[in-house]
Amino acid sequence: MWPLINWFSISANMSAKTKSHRSKKHCQLQCICVACQRIFIVFLFLLFFEPIVSEMVSMKIVEEPSSYGLNNYNFASHSTEDKRLKMRIQPSNFTGPAHLKRLYGRCFTKELNEYKYEFCPFFNVTQHEQSYRWNPFSGVLGVYQEWEIENNTFTAMNMREGEKCGNIHRTVKVIFSCGDKHDIVNVTEPSTCNYHMGFTSPYVCHRDSMLVYPTLREELQEAWDQLEGELYREEITQKGYDKQLRNIFEKAGFYIPQKEKKLLAEKAVKQEEAIEKEEKGEFDTLPKCTEEYKKLKKEIEGLRSLLALKDDKDTSNVSTEMAITKQQKKKSKNSRRKENFLKALSPKSKKT
Repeated sequence: MWPLINWFSISANMSAKTKSHRSKKHCQLQCICVACQRIFIVFLFLLFFEPIVSEMVSMKIVEEPSSYGLNNYNFASHSTEDKRLKMRIQPSNFTGPAHLKRLYGRCFTKELNEYKYEFCPFFNVTQHEQSYRWNPFSGVLGVYQEWEIENNTFTAMNMREGEKCGNIHRTVKVIFSCGDKHDIVNVTEPSTCNYHMGFTSPYVCHRDSMLVYPTLREELQEAWDQLEGELYREEITQKGYDKQLRNIFEKAGFYIPQKEKKLLAEKAVKQEEAIEKEEKGEFDTLPKCTEEYKKLKKEIEGLRSLLALKDDKDTSNVSTEMAITKQQKKKSKNSRRKENFLKALSPKSKKT
């Protein structure tokens, strides 16, 4: 291989030495020879180094999607950075089977159909849209209010007063079922902004684990026993029985009375209106106005102190710059004097 390369180089050198003696045809032959030499070298390089080149360019191109529009909640989110989601109302106190208290304070998440759901038993349910839209939805679907009871059994948690959806607020019914682990298995929307969430748990697998009667206080159990007797003796109608049984469940805290639900909703609306007025700078009472005035005054005083510090700093910087400028001028003046002195001496040195 290399002898051939040397032969081409020798022939090129020879043609260069005899260039002055040869005709135009020989010059063309020299050019052809040099070109062939270069082509042959490239061919050998590709022949021996082709596997290495192919390994170097063998790569996988990965398209990384832009994170624009993704809410912080889901992507080193929730940086929460992320604003903490606000609830319109406070959740109800813990009620129900005592063994479910082990779920209190815990949260379970699941991504379904481009949405991330988070269920915190006895607290709330939130939804976070996993999309690249500029304004993905992230909000509270419902706050824990009460149980749903059927045939002496706790069947679901009712979460209400979530984010606004048109003229209504979002609600969620969390339906419990037996499973090997705590898991959100599905989320459906039977009607606009009213959701059903399926949640499995090993805590509800025993046939008596979700019974209502054992969780009642003794006096409420006695009231229920008496009510059952009245229904059996046909002393009350089924409608009257259902009404009185609901009263028992309300006393136990499993249900919220209708009047209380209405008051909670009205209170939430008033709070939202008050917040909206504060953001616009409107106040209903003199004490509130005075309080806000004091806050603003304190902020203004803080800003004034910052400005004063900044002015002092700027003044010190200016004085420092002036001092430096004076020193530079003095140095330049001294250097000019020195130059003039040397110039004055130079002619005398020539004469001497």
